[in-house]
Amino acid sequence: MGQPDSRAKEPVSAVLAGPYAHPLHPMLVTLPIGSWVASVCFDVASHVDGPPDVLSVGARWLLAIGVVGAVAAACVGFLDFLVIPSRTPAHRTAVQHMSLNLAITAGLALSFAWRLGQSPGPVPVGPMVLSWVCLALLAVSGTLGGRLAYRYGIRVAADSVQAEGFEPTGRDPSRLPPDPFRRSKGA
Repeated sequence: MGQPDSRAKEPVSAVLAGPYAHPLHPMLVTLPIGSWVASVCFDVASHVDGPPDVLSVGARWLLAIGVVGAVAAACVGFLDFLVIPSRTPAHRTAVQHMSLNLAITAGLALSFAWRLGQSPGPVPVGPMVLSWVCLALLAVSGTLGGRLAYRYGIRVAADSVQAEGFEPTGRDPSRLPPDPFRRSKGA
């Protein structure tokens, strides 16, 4: 069994990718994910309730915001990718994660472009289905990203650093306020 490579925990550039144990990529992905999920909600709402023209335009702009945010997240994510040793399961997973995200971003950019010439009214079925497919793929890609962080520890602090969070603080536990979630011994 191979020994973990600690290089994948250190940033290529702390300024560009975030300092040790504080990577920027996971923070930046919240913008495109949130924008794209909201866009799909607006798509559905344009067929169900509310002013369809306003909801369609809102969905389109949420797609654009998401694409711009995804490009920023991809740039920072690529810096994290550079520190993963090649020919490892972590590297293969990172390649799959990156490839899926590039395809998803391209698909949602296409969905945005498809909507540019649309006539007023609810979002057409074609771009709406494309967005749903991309969102489903995003769930798969997110699972791969979670595997990179939580299974392979990419850009996560080393175990020795994490252990600091579990060391006693030096305070007398009998002087601490009672934990409201802890069951009493008699219960």
